[in-house]
Amino acid sequence: MSASIELKEIHWLIDMIQNIDVGLVIIDLDMNVKVWNGFMENHSGILTKHIVDKKLTDTFEHIPKRWLQQKIDTVSLLKNKAFTTWEQRPYLFKFKSYRPITSNATFMYQNVTFLPLSDIVGKVTQICMIIYDVTDVALNRLALHEAHKKLEHDSHTDSLTQLHNHGFWKECCQQEYKRYIRTQQNVSLLMIDIDHFKNINDTYGHPFGDKVLQDVAQAIQQQMRSIDIAGRYGGEEFSVLLIDSDLEQAKVVAKRISDVIKALSFKDKEIELTISIGIASLNKKIESYQQWINIADKGLYIAKNAGRDQIGILKEMPTLENDKV
Repeated sequence: MSASIELKEIHWLIDMIQNIDVGLVIIDLDMNVKVWNGFMENHSGILTKHIVDKKLTDTFEHIPKRWLQQKIDTVSLLKNKAFTTWEQRPYLFKFKSYRPITSNATFMYQNVTFLPLSDIVGKVTQICMIIYDVTDVALNRLALHEAHKKLEHDSHTDSLTQLHNHGFWKECCQQEYKRYIRTQQNVSLLMIDIDHFKNINDTYGHPFGDKVLQDVAQAIQQQMRSIDIAGRYGGEEFSVLLIDSDLEQAKVVAKRISDVIKALSFKDKEIELTISIGIASLNKKIESYQQWINIADKGLYIAKNAGRDQIGILKEMPTLENDKV
């Protein structure tokens, strides 16, 4: 092969390296940069002449030195390629994303391949890093993940109050009953009903009634801990699982919720809002989560029959025949 042909092939190779749409960086085992292609120049704003023979982590301080050293050591020792994906580490080089289709990304998501480069005696002396811009893939994957999360959230959330819906709350109730059977840890249930809610709807209309439901739901949430579980049981009825709470503790929470809801005010509406609450704490005599709900529900009716704005507790165990809820 003539010298002129060899020069042409070398020129073609250099031209390809400079213009391919991936980043190509070669460093020695001390992290000093040896090759820095056009992709890296364009996205970093750093020319080759300003970075060659400089330590990579001195110029890009955000790159974790220990992590990169481990990659270098692994690749050079095993003489095998290694990878890192955007899911493991969003980027190696923090470049801005300029593609129109990914304009909502603040940085370029990257996959990186590490390749060992050996000298003529087979000793690895340099590491080649190939940087792929995978922002489009990452954003699509993240958007799909968010869509799944929203779908999951919507499937167990009441759209009006943003509490758990009836079905999902009952699943939680069943799980708490099973946990009690295993651990005997205290757990109590509140059934809450807004007093005379039909009168509110009839007097002020359903849109205002929806506003009342939203405010009551928010008031209930504000009196709960993060471990407690609230749901909209149906209509104007709400349910709350108080984790690690016995009957006396549940009474305190119920009273607090009642007082907060009484204090709610509505612009241009003179409403004295009250609630009735039934309480049931799990014990060994309760034979199913349905029976547990039934006991709390009977406590609610005790409160209603006592004149409303009350807390009701069933003193005797009900029969099992009506425990399907």
